[in-house]
Amino acid sequence: MVRRRKTRSKRKKTFSFSAIEAGAALSLASSTGLDAAIKAAMGGNLSGALSTIQTQSLANKNKIIGTLGAAFVGKMIAKGFGRQQLAKLVPLVVRA
Repeated sequence: MVRRRKTRSKRKKTFSFSAIEAGAALSLASSTGLDAAIKAAMGGNLSGALSTIQTQSLANKNKIIGTLGAAFVGKMIAKGFGRQQLAKLVPLVVRA
């Protein structure tokens, strides 16, 4: 007699990300002129790309510091929530 194998249930594949961290990253990318820098780098102008990031970072340093501070405070407040999950769209899970 052949021994039956136990069927294992497959774990659902989900992609989880933090809404606060994603928002801070998008804001920082905007503040540093990352889109223009990537275009310049893709065109082969690496020094121009780094120069763009440098000048935009220096010009928007107060906004960058504010974004980082707000993200830190938001993460600390979110730790106090009983439930870390904000939304769930089948493969995506949005955390605080």
